[in-house]
Amino acid sequence: MSYNNILESIDDNILTITIDRPKKLNALNRETIQELHEAFKEAKNDEEVKVIIITGSGEKAFVAGADISEFADYSPKEGKKLAADGQEKLFNYVANFPKPVIAAINGFALGGGLELAMAAHFRIAAENAKMGLPEVSLGVIPGYGGTQRLSQLVGKGRAMEMIMTAGMIDANQALQYSLVNHVVEIDQLLEFAEKIAAKIMKNSTVAVAAAIKAINANFEDGVNGFETEINEFGRSFGTEDFKEGTSAFLGKRKANFPGK
Repeated sequence: MSYNNILESIDDNILTITIDRPKKLNALNRETIQELHEAFKEAKNDEEVKVIIITGSGEKAFVAGADISEFADYSPKEGKKLAADGQEKLFNYVANFPKPVIAAINGFALGGGLELAMAAHFRIAAENAKMGLPEVSLGVIPGYGGTQRLSQLVGKGRAMEMIMTAGMIDANQALQYSLVNHVVEIDQLLEFAEKIAAKIMKNSTVAVAAAIKAINANFEDGVNGFETEINEFGRSFGTEDFKEGTSAFLGKRKANFPGK
């Protein structure tokens, strides 16, 4: 499928999605959000895709925010719908995606860009990365899950400070805050992400999807994460991957998971 604002490439079961609006520093507009939704939706049903890496084109920006020109004159009702639609189509969709999603952050990840990176299951940053949620400097707040996911990742106090000051932090500070898992040189960013993806793909895709669901359950209101874990653990016993994994372990051989 062809898109106007994103590029796709697949190699060794790793799908790399690149947001490609370099003149806008890869800012998210409605069309790009819709295209990303379609790309993830297609990847969900593509058996060839095991892991997704999302990044931005060039070295200047992962995503430098939302395209403010699209909503500068919105009413409160329109603003609420903008946030709700965006969360449903992209940000929550990515966060709950059953296949691992790795954000490879190159350059600026601001506003909606950081929110997208935080929706991914974990983040790897290039040394030149700069991250922040500057929305209050525009008289608005993060609307794509930023107030929730940032506090989950870095803690309430640091999230309060980052959002209220509208400031940016660099890659090393993001690592210190546990906002990102790793910091690497810019020319090693995708290769490093691919190495982690390769490690993930050695394991059961069914079990990985169950783990994503169980981990996310801990952050959902009204959901007992321990209960979700128990249920997913139990379901694992009925999968072909479990039979293969245990058989391989007992037979002292490498598992060849069927993904079922």
